[in-house]
Amino acid sequence: MVVSVRLFAGLRERAGAARVEVELAEPATVADLLAALELAPRSCVAAINREYADPGARIAPGDEVALVPPVSGGDGTVRRVRVTGERLDVAALSAAVREPRAGAVVLFEGVTRDVPELDYEAYAEMAEARLEAIAAEEAERHGLCAVAVEHRTGTVPLGEPSVIVAASAPHRAEAFDGARAVIDRVKAEAPIWKVEVSAAGRRRVEGTLPPV
Repeated sequence: MVVSVRLFAGLRERAGAARVEVELAEPATVADLLAALELAPRSCVAAINREYADPGARIAPGDEVALVPPVSGGDGTVRRVRVTGERLDVAALSAAVREPRAGAVVLFEGVTRDVPELDYEAYAEMAEARLEAIAAEEAERHGLCAVAVEHRTGTVPLGEPSVIVAASAPHRAEAFDGARAVIDRVKAEAPIWKVEVSAAGRRRVEGTLPPV
């Protein structure tokens, strides 16, 4: 069977294309795909139908397959999750998580520093699904009232936010802990990559492989 594979970040740059066609014998696994592409087992992680998959996972005809290189990272309600090329609105995310039972609202902004701009690339459909899952899981774990997460793609100039996490809870400890847990997991799990852009040129920021 012929498998169409989406590529991102460094893999896309090396291949010179955002998608490659790979012929595999059936039944095929992720390990077979990596071997066909001559990729080391821990050089990237495969996603099948927008879910991370281990090397033994089967690939069926018609599956949406992507290769993800290392990424640049209770009764709660997920109010707003978005991956967008537009500028992020801190006030809008803060307002999204406010409600009568919330005594604390914590906002985290990750902003461009040290370089004139950062250039972000994302596997947007999967990234939004991961952001929503992370927000829901951490809301339950920390007893949050509400969570909102947005991540920007494209060019983000110096001083502007590329990611915002807003979390509300009855008390400040839960709000701080929940917001910290969300952003830590977003950085580790969401298929999003960044390149530093300066007068010296473009430098891809190395990351870590997301957990499978």
